[in-house]
Amino acid sequence: MEAESEPYVRLATMRQLHQAVADLNTARSLADTLQTVADGIVAGLGYELACVNLVRPDGDLVVAAFAGNSAAEALITGRVGSRTSWERRLAMGETWDELRFIPHTDGWVLLDDDVPQWHTEGPEPRFEDEWHPQDRLYAPMYASGGGLDLLGVISVDRPRNGRRPGAWGREALQMYASQSAIAISNARLRANMQRALVRLEREQQALRASEESFRQAFEYAPSGMAIAEMGGDQHGRLLRTNDALCRLLGRPASVLRRYSFADLVHPEDIGTLLRTSAEGGRAELRLGRRDGTYLWVSLRNSVVADTADGPRFLLTHVEDIEERKRHELNLAHRASHDALTGLPNSAELRSRLSARLCERPHAVASTDVQALDAAYGDVDEARVHGFPVDGFDAAAGVGPYDHHVHSVAPDTGQDDGAKGLAVLFCDLDGFKSINDRFGHHTGDAVLIEVARRLTTCVRDGDTVARLGGDEFVVLADGLGSADAADLAVRLRNAIIPPIRVDGRAVRVGASFGIGWAACGMTAEEVLRSADQRMYVEKRSRSKVHRRAG
Repeated sequence: MEAESEPYVRLATMRQLHQAVADLNTARSLADTLQTVADGIVAGLGYELACVNLVRPDGDLVVAAFAGNSAAEALITGRVGSRTSWERRLAMGETWDELRFIPHTDGWVLLDDDVPQWHTEGPEPRFEDEWHPQDRLYAPMYASGGGLDLLGVISVDRPRNGRRPGAWGREALQMYASQSAIAISNARLRANMQRALVRLEREQQALRASEESFRQAFEYAPSGMAIAEMGGDQHGRLLRTNDALCRLLGRPASVLRRYSFADLVHPEDIGTLLRTSAEGGRAELRLGRRDGTYLWVSLRNSVVADTADGPRFLLTHVEDIEERKRHELNLAHRASHDALTGLPNSAELRSRLSARLCERPHAVASTDVQALDAAYGDVDEARVHGFPVDGFDAAAGVGPYDHHVHSVAPDTGQDDGAKGLAVLFCDLDGFKSINDRFGHHTGDAVLIEVARRLTTCVRDGDTVARLGGDEFVVLADGLGSADAADLAVRLRNAIIPPIRVDGRAVRVGASFGIGWAACGMTAEEVLRSADQRMYVEKRSRSKVHRRAG
C-alpha cells in the first residue's frame, strides 16, 4: 500500500514545493523573503517548525525568520549563534547529500552551545525511522545555489507524519533550500540596489541643492565673483561672472567672457597678478572699467572641481576696496606731504634722497676703459673701483646683481660735462617781516604761491619739497654745474615777482645754495652741505637784493 501511494505523495509534494517556490518570488523585501522561506517549509514540505538562520557580515548567524510556533518565534527570533558553533553542527551527524541530520542520540552535546534552539520533550522512538523531538535536520544554503560561500542554514523540526524524511522528502528539502538561497540572494541584491538608488537620489538631491545654493550665492553675492579656466591655452579666461562684478567693472557678462583678469589689470599690477597663487592666493590691484578708469579691488582665489575627477576651475572673489585704498593713499600722502603747500615734507625728502645714495664712495670708474674692465671680467680692476663681482658687491654689502645707479658729484671748479644729482637749498628773504606785519594768513598764502612757482619751474621728475618754515629744497638729477646754477637763477626770478594777497602785493626774495648728492654721503650730510652753501650765498649778496615786503 505504501509503495502504491508513493507516486501520489510525490506529486502532491511537487505541487506544494512548486507553490512554495513561486511564493518566494512574490516577496517584496528581504525580510518578506526570509519569512516566506520559513512559511513555505511549514505549508509546503510537511514540517511543523522551520527556522531560517542568516549569515551576518561578521560571520555569525542570526535567527532571521521562524514559522510554526509563535512562542518559539518570540523567544529566539533575532538571537545570534556563533559561526564556530554552527560549523561544529554542520560537521556532526549523518550527511544526507547536502543536508545534515543529527539524531537525538548524538545531539545531546549541543544542548548547551550558543546556537538558539527550541525543542520539546518526547518519548523514545518506537520504531527505527520515527522522529524524536531532539532530532535535528539542517539544510545549508549557499550563495549562487552551491559552493562553499555559506548564505544561511534552514533548520526544520517535527515532520507531520512523525517520521524521518525519506529520499524524496530529503531531495525536496534540498531543492527548496537551493531555491531559497537564490531568492534570498536576489532579495539582498534588490535591497542593495534600492539602498543604492535611495542613496544616489539623496546624493543627487544634495548635489542639486548644493548647486542651487552655490548658484544663488554666486549670482546674488553683494561683491563680485568670477569663474575662470585653469590650465590649457585658455588659462584664466573668464567663464562666468555675477551681476555684482559686471556692475563693478561696467561691462556685461557677455563681454567679460572675452577677457581674463590679465587683460583687465592695470599694467603696473600685472606682476602682482602673476605672483598670486591659484589656491588661497590674495592680491590687491587695479582692474580696468569700461570707461577707461581703474578700480582698486581685492582678489581672493580658490580652486573648485566640477566632479571628483573633473576639470578644475578658478573661483575668484572680487571686492571693491576703492574707498579704503583712497583713504590709505590719503593717509600716506598726508604723512609724506606738507599740509599747507602739498609738497613733499622733510621726511619724504630725506627718503627720496636716501634712495639715491649708497654707503660706497667712489662708485664710478674713473675712465670708460675701467668701466668696461669692471663689467667684463677684470676682477681686480673691478674691485679697485667698487664694481660688483659675480653679481655680488662685498664692499657695499649689497646682494646679488645690484642695479643701483650710483650718484657722483661733478667738479664744481670746472664744467667738464659731468652730470649729477643737484640739491638746491632755498631760503626766503624777508618772509619773517611779512609774517609779522600782515599775519600768518598772508604768510601762508605767500608760502603756497612760492611752492606753486617753484613746481612750475622744474621738470616732471624733479622734486620740490618744503623742509619747514620758509625753507624749500629742490632735487634735480642729471645736471652739470652750469645747469644747476642756471636753475637756481630761474627759480629765484620766479619767486621775486610780487604776490597778491587780499588785494595787497608783497614781495619776497630767495637765497639758494647748491649741493651735490654723492654715494658715500648721508642725506643729512647732503642737506647740510647745501644749507651751508645757501648761507654763504646769502651773506655774499647785498641787503638791497634780499629786501622784501
